[in-house]
Amino acid sequence: MSQPSIRSRDPLQPTWEIAYLYPAQGAWSEEEYLALDTSRLVEFSDGQVEVLPLPTTTHQFIVGFLYRLLEAFASAGQLGQTVTAPLRVRLWPGKYREPDVVFLRREHANRMTEQFWAGADLVMEVISDDDRRRDVETKRREYARARIPEYWLVDPQAETITILRLTGKRYILHGLFRAGEMAESALLPGFTVDVAAVFKQKLRTERQAQRTPRKPRR
Repeated sequence: MSQPSIRSRDPLQPTWEIAYLYPAQGAWSEEEYLALDTSRLVEFSDGQVEVLPLPTTTHQFIVGFLYRLLEAFASAGQLGQTVTAPLRVRLWPGKYREPDVVFLRREHANRMTEQFWAGADLVMEVISDDDRRRDVETKRREYARARIPEYWLVDPQAETITILRLTGKRYILHGLFRAGEMAESALLPGFTVDVAAVFKQKLRTERQAQRTPRKPRR
């Protein structure tokens, strides 16, 4: 049966036919994924691509703050390289993620390529409200399988930082840190982050909304 035409005479309508230029979900190869030229965050798993939602302003403020702290610490000690998304990190063949902040030790510089990094030594994710399980559960399993030694989960909603360190094939809790405490890395001795300072990066309107008590319903 021939495909029905979806072409529109209205020049303002999107050109949906462009989708036929790309492979069907489940049929993407790594080469096709890596050749994808886009400014969006796109992750890849078992032949399928996942276009992630655009981050919020608060999310970007927090990511930028954490990046500046880690980059300054790593540069001062010539420890390695720190970058932010978008950057493809290959966890294993057929699986790519784009963590919010990525650190790779200097001695692992040979794992960097122009298209992607092969794994990482430390990753940070700012938990997104659109799908908290993706960061808290799914990526925890995946990063552990990829043998990433340290995983930071930064939660703007709870205003906590959870640091997980790899032991064997799984993560164990290194620390759960709240406002008034310093989150301290297990991988990088001396690297600490003031939890309260992280969440001061939240957009003012969001902080005000969280502090304003809701009126009881009558």
